[in-house]
Amino acid sequence: MKTRTTRSVLLASVMGLTLALSACGSDEPSTDSAATEEATTEEEITEEETTEQAPAAEGPFGAACAGVPTEGEGSVEGMADDPVATAASNNPLLSTLVAAVTAAELVDTLNTTDNLTVFAPSNDAFAAVDPAALESLLLPENKDALSAILTYHVIPMRLAPEDLAGTFPTVNGAELTIDGSGEMFTTNVGGAPEGTVVCGNVQTANATVYIIDQVMMPPAA
Repeated sequence: MKTRTTRSVLLASVMGLTLALSACGSDEPSTDSAATEEATTEEEITEEETTEQAPAAEGPFGAACAGVPTEGEGSVEGMADDPVATAASNNPLLSTLVAAVTAAELVDTLNTTDNLTVFAPSNDAFAAVDPAALESLLLPENKDALSAILTYHVIPMRLAPEDLAGTFPTVNGAELTIDGSGEMFTTNVGGAPEGTVVCGNVQTANATVYIIDQVMMPPAA
């Protein structure tokens, strides 16, 4: 935005200078100046539209998608045939998440609920969590607390990339805000920690999955 504004100011200055010189040289309107002004205006409009409206991704996107297997049940094609918890169990990027979902006893819930959007923390995201805190959350007596965190990562509607930006209620009950467009999205905007989609728009039989680089904490957790 700053680059476009600066460029607009510079272009406006050039246009003003051109018009002033034309006025000194002739009393007649300058056809060349008018044409230059029209072309510049069209260029600014085109640049603004291109900058503000990134095209929506049609398939999986993001650098971390390179870590998804290219064949088998854990591949993009293989995951599309299975419900989301089963699909995640076949993806090597999500093994820690699967262990947490199992400990929270959410496997059946996730597999049997239609039309979900799941923000799935990668193994690297869980590795950034304090190991002692994570180990404690995985204990049976802390199942409710773990479930509250995991369900904050699930929206009870299926969102394509072009619909992803906004604020939505989660299965946890708290709201989650996502910002961005095209292939660049930030999750948990205004919360702690904010995350980034690193491999998005992965389809499963009942959910659209966006792999993220943080374990998000719900406001009440």
